[in-house]
Amino acid sequence: MKIKLVFIDEFLGKAWSKYFSEIDNVEIIKGDISKIECDAVVSPANSFGFMDGSLDYVLSERFGWHIQDSLKKLIYESDEGELLVGKTITLETGDSKVPFLISAPTMRVPMNFNIATSVNPYLAMKGILIACKKNNAINSVSIPGLCTGCGRMPFHIAAYQMYLAYEEIILGKKRVFKEFGDAQRFQFDLNENGLIWHH
Repeated sequence: MKIKLVFIDEFLGKAWSKYFSEIDNVEIIKGDISKIECDAVVSPANSFGFMDGSLDYVLSERFGWHIQDSLKKLIYESDEGELLVGKTITLETGDSKVPFLISAPTMRVPMNFNIATSVNPYLAMKGILIACKKNNAINSVSIPGLCTGCGRMPFHIAAYQMYLAYEEIILGKKRVFKEFGDAQRFQFDLNENGLIWHH
């Protein structure tokens, strides 16, 4: 599977390059993600399917506003009534150049409070890659910076979280935590600005 990491800000491109530049199936591209041909493009939306802001607005304009309507309907009909961070929904776009859109929330609702200290890019990236692996029609996917816009997460932290998710899902390096402390240390490693619980 070909993974296209698409950026506009040069600093995001450099952050991705630190982790992905030597990986053959990952391409780091500067450009407009809505204009890149691929099997699927990622919408880093919210848990309720609103696609009328930021990159989601651009994608709605590109594919048509019926995409938002379809997504909101599927979410409403789900058991949770919302699309949790780390879960995804794949929609057909009707566009021959980009036939699928993967909705992968990076936050429950658009906000910048506490997102920069979260592990949401890691969770969202895992969900994206799992969705691609399970869909035989998806051999290439375009992914934007996760939590780096509205979420204001530093580029190097988001890039690192996305890479760790890639390691687990694509390279099969699933982590084993023998005790709670191991999981806690990994949580801290995911985000140096995150808060760790103490007694």
